[in-house]
Amino acid sequence: MTHRILVIDDDARLTGMLSDYLGAAGFEVLVAGSLSAGREALAGSPFDLAVLDLMLPDGDGLDFCRELRADPHTRRLPVLMLSARGESMDRILGLELGADDYLAKPFEPRELQARIKALLRRLEPEAGEADVLRFGRLEIDLASRMARLDGQPLDFTGHQFDLLVVLAQSPGRVLSRDLIMDSLKGHPLDAFDRSIDVHISRIRALIEDDPKAPRRVLTVRGAGYVFARKQDADPN
Repeated sequence: MTHRILVIDDDARLTGMLSDYLGAAGFEVLVAGSLSAGREALAGSPFDLAVLDLMLPDGDGLDFCRELRADPHTRRLPVLMLSARGESMDRILGLELGADDYLAKPFEPRELQARIKALLRRLEPEAGEADVLRFGRLEIDLASRMARLDGQPLDFTGHQFDLLVVLAQSPGRVLSRDLIMDSLKGHPLDAFDRSIDVHISRIRALIEDDPKAPRRVLTVRGAGYVFARKQDADPN
């Protein structure tokens, strides 16, 4: 299967190099030099992943990422954000707005390819796993990559869903940030830049009745996070 990658970046030298490198690796690459061109490309045909620059001539990549997550046609599209600045706050904002990964320029094309492959790999369910994990009113369907609360679908990004699965597959066990990163199969998160905490906050906003007093994903101070075994009161 050939994966289609949309690269939205106005650096012609960089996009030319990425097109050649990713094309040689078996990807089909389309380049858009502006947000308007990116919108047109996404409206015309489906893509498996988008590589999005933070700063573009006709707008901000952060705003565009928010736009993608608000659109039902692109809300689950994996997004890898690029930035020439690389400040931790940009990274945190990108993740808060729904980006699945963040890479600072300059970077090695091989690293970008590895991150793309890691994101695409998470779209495929693993053999031997239970199809659905159920915790009271919450169910996590691994095959369809969909979580539901009270039967209603929850709007997770791909990376947030993967993080939820890592937690839910070890209920009652305290998972450190380092262990969570290891479990995410090569996704290069920095335990000290609050990236995991940002994603946990987003997950809680969707699955908790009161995110400020969580009952599903609990914080163990100084140790990490634990996914509660029993989360909803027994109706009997």
